[in-house]
Amino acid sequence: MISNKKHIQQLAAIMLAKEITDVVISPGSRSGPLVHTFAGSGKFNCRSIVDERSAGYFALGLALAQEKPVALICSSGTATLNFAPAVAEAFYQNIPLVALTADRPPYWIDQGENQTIRQNNIYRDFCKKEITLPIGESEKELWFAGRIINKTLNEAVLKTPGPVHINIPLEEPLHDLLNKDLPPAKIIESTEVKSLLPEKELQKLTAVFNKAEKVLILAGQQNSNQQLEKMLVELSEKTGAVVLKEHLANLNSLHFTGSLDILMTSLLSENPEDFRPDLLITFGGSFVSKPLKQFLRKNKPENHWHLSLSGQHYDTYQSLTRVINMDAVGFFVQLSEMANPKKNAWFNRWKVKEQQVNQVRDEFISQTDFSDLKVFDIIQKKIPENSVVHLGNSSPVRYALICDPAKNVEYFGNRGTSGIDGSLSTVVGFASESEKLNTIILGDLSFFYDSNALWNKYIGSNLRMIVIHNGGGNIFSIIKGPGESPAFKEFFFTENRTSAKGITKTFSLNYLKAENESELEAALRKFYAPNREKAAILEIFTDAEVNTKVFRELFKKVKVT
Repeated sequence: MISNKKHIQQLAAIMLAKEITDVVISPGSRSGPLVHTFAGSGKFNCRSIVDERSAGYFALGLALAQEKPVALICSSGTATLNFAPAVAEAFYQNIPLVALTADRPPYWIDQGENQTIRQNNIYRDFCKKEITLPIGESEKELWFAGRIINKTLNEAVLKTPGPVHINIPLEEPLHDLLNKDLPPAKIIESTEVKSLLPEKELQKLTAVFNKAEKVLILAGQQNSNQQLEKMLVELSEKTGAVVLKEHLANLNSLHFTGSLDILMTSLLSENPEDFRPDLLITFGGSFVSKPLKQFLRKNKPENHWHLSLSGQHYDTYQSLTRVINMDAVGFFVQLSEMANPKKNAWFNRWKVKEQQVNQVRDEFISQTDFSDLKVFDIIQKKIPENSVVHLGNSSPVRYALICDPAKNVEYFGNRGTSGIDGSLSTVVGFASESEKLNTIILGDLSFFYDSNALWNKYIGSNLRMIVIHNGGGNIFSIIKGPGESPAFKEFFFTENRTSAKGITKTFSLNYLKAENESELEAALRKFYAPNREKAAILEIFTDAEVNTKVFRELFKKVKVT
């Protein structure tokens, strides 16, 4: 059974033809025709999530796992606003979401009707395209609706992917049904052509590359790409170019250079001129490391090229000289063929420095007190290979990036907007479509903030949640400023004494805890036991004051390396 509304049938038929078949639905009455059609047709994989904010992030996780668009359905009013955080994250992380929001007819907007707000262009600042469908069902109106639906859905995946919004005014009655299949619909395809650098332009860029003695390549956040990793290794071996990456770049070769926070902190305290690049090449998402940004803003290269399919002018390091509208693989394939071999002095300089700071870090961690830093070092050594790791925001992602990455895993994190609000919902969505073990490491405030992520039936036995319970927002003890304020404890740190144990009982999950190193080692063995039949939460208790002291001591040590 599907809705009798022709434009809803048309929308579903076009989405089905474009293989957008995963739909996350939040309940409501105004959205009834959408729910009846998508769930009732039997052609879509529909999931029910009550909380729209959580539903948005759940869909984001699904889209990440499947690497294709996922649709969201909600009712009118503030329900649409609750999708906004996930839509914004999707926009800045280039993830294709399709938000389908039910609305009242336009003549009832601002007329005192229930559950009614101004929904046209509601996500305008963080959405690739937004449309409102015509309410009528005449032949011309359906032709027009079909055209703009096709265009909007194509936009979600063209060039740099991203979220799109289709607002759908609906007349009553909302729940009249027909026993029929979806009708045929006109489909407008969009063909994307892979770009190549013209010969003249390639020669010009290669000349600059060959002249530069010190080439630095920054690989930002991205999904794992074996072809790209292979190309970067070959280019680096041939030319001595240095590739810097964080765990979220998913580049695992030891040929690349990591540990960026401590590495750059050490360089900033020395004479950094020896490490100033002549040419900087950047691609991918943003970096977490603040010292990296500080270093490159103080030690600007002569040339900075940014690779972006959509032509984004990211001048993060205040040195941008060229935007190259290409994907990274295509660019490095062409460049590598033309690049001249160079000596490895520049590459070796970075590797020696990386080894020095890593040695200082490892010796420090082995001798330090039980703290967040030691916890992350232990955890990442115990995470099973061939699994997926999701990093919560604030201090967890920073601690994880200080320590060596877990072996042979993929890393994800909501670093588009870097909020603490949806990390758990994202991993629940991702894990529900993943055959691998999925671990999320997040702070106690982030966990409780997003605990509605556990309020659904899609929690699988492949999900592991590690909650770092340091009593509040420990990040504000680490960064300069908040800790010196009289308002610190109540309004920055926001002390938390609530344990996650109660939530595990509410949602029938396994629970483990650890308060010291030996308990943590034992708990991790049980936590990752292969015969576990339920999702599990491991809550690790640390002392915020010890954490702050240990963190600051580490960075003092690396400054004199």
